Amino acid sequence: MTVETYTPDALQLTQSAVNRVKRLIQAEGKPELKLRVYVTGGGCSGFQYGFSFDEAMADDDTVVERDGVRMVVDPMSFQYLAGAEVDYEEGLEGSRFVVKNPNAATTCGCGQSFSV
Repeated sequence: MTVETYTPDALQLTQSAVNRVKRLIQAEGKPELKLRVYVTGGGCSGFQYGFSFDEAMADDDTVVERDGVRMVVDPMSFQYLAGAEVDYEEGLEGSRFVVKNPNAATTCGCGQSFSV
């Protein structure tokens, strides 16, 4: 199985997110881990973002690579994330990955759910 890796202009991973993912992968001791970003139904606005670490990739996953870090997105989720930026923030609300999504018509107060 060969998975093609490319960086589409439509989906970005910030340097802050890259740095955090690198630290988390290093702490796990599994360099093959990838950050999986996905969209599921639910949340207070209709859809919600999810983040996990995954060792596997499907043939139809979109792969975004930056500075050795790979972010993977399944095709169903990608349609909602096209043009988005995945960032990592630390602040008064704590530390978390966030999605800045131009496709979201509305978002909830915490930014973890949205509607289109």
